[in-house]
Amino acid sequence: MSSRTAHIDRLFLVSIGVLTIAGFVIFLSASLGLLTQNGVSFGNIAVKQTISLLIGIAAFFLMSKIPYSFFRKTAFFILLAAIALNLALFIPKFAVYHGGASRWLDIGFITFQPSEFLKLAFIIYAAAWIYHVRERIKTWQLGLIPYVVMMAVLSALLLSQSDTDTLLIICFTGLVMFVVAGMKIRHVLLALLLMVTLVIGVIMVRPYALERVKTFFNHGSDAQGAGYQIDQSLIAIGSGQLTGRGFGQSIQKFGYLPQPTDDSIFAVAAEEFGFIGSMILLAIYLLFAASALRIANRAVDSFGGSLAVGFAVLVITESFLNMAAMLGIIPLSGVPLLFVSHGGTALIITLAMAGIVANVSKYKR
Repeated sequence: MSSRTAHIDRLFLVSIGVLTIAGFVIFLSASLGLLTQNGVSFGNIAVKQTISLLIGIAAFFLMSKIPYSFFRKTAFFILLAAIALNLALFIPKFAVYHGGASRWLDIGFITFQPSEFLKLAFIIYAAAWIYHVRERIKTWQLGLIPYVVMMAVLSALLLSQSDTDTLLIICFTGLVMFVVAGMKIRHVLLALLLMVTLVIGVIMVRPYALERVKTFFNHGSDAQGAGYQIDQSLIAIGSGQLTGRGFGQSIQKFGYLPQPTDDSIFAVAAEEFGFIGSMILLAIYLLFAASALRIANRAVDSFGGSLAVGFAVLVITESFLNMAAMLGIIPLSGVPLLFVSHGGTALIITLAMAGIVANVSKYKR
């Protein structure tokens, strides 16, 4: 590599820092709602998230020191390790079942979600593939077919976990990475057709997915059941009005909003900070995306550029899906609001990936 600079891109560093701090502050307020839930300890949740944040910050700075070319050389092994972790979910001794799905591994001293590692591993592997094939990605043999094969493997892993949302986010992220790298439009359209077919297939064979779609179109038909979460979310967001109730003053988080620290956390933020606060949060995400894409544009090679594009698309897609679901724009998805929602694995992996992109920013054309 050449043209190394002495520091991380400042705009990217600021955007990550602001997102991390704002997310933790919102989480602390939302977690107060757990005080009304039996069997849930506010202190335990807050301590775990704090520890995860500290580990994530350490991971960010560690990854920012490692030359990102290391991940290109080890991409295949990183992906294999992530697949192995997800396969471990089929071992009853380690799998944790919750809500009818097995998405967590318990190895005694820690419980984590292996699909989060799969997101990181996929972005690294896809970026390495793009670097390897370069202009040949325009061919169906080295562009469309490899993409479809990757998605088929991930589909087998994630659909077995009933984690359709993560699968679709990864599929979309990968497709954007391939498009930016030069995949032909007709190949893109075919990939989109396959993705739509996958979505329709899941809706047809998975009752929970069909229920989400029905609720989206008529959530008032079962206000105390399937439509309860979206109704309470809209009440919270509407109650925030222009400037919000104020920090810590959300009413809906106390026994009304399901999972106030997880899926519904944007509704809590909107209630406390209002329309203006919500727009500021949205602007911070857009600032992050702009800074990451600027790093991609300045990257010295396609691997670094693809890493930055993949990370930006993953964060924006997942976070905006969460916001859109809470606003009733799309069916409820169950995806977290990255940097904000409760989830130690997601926070640590997201900050680690940010550290890798930060290292990319140290090398400019």
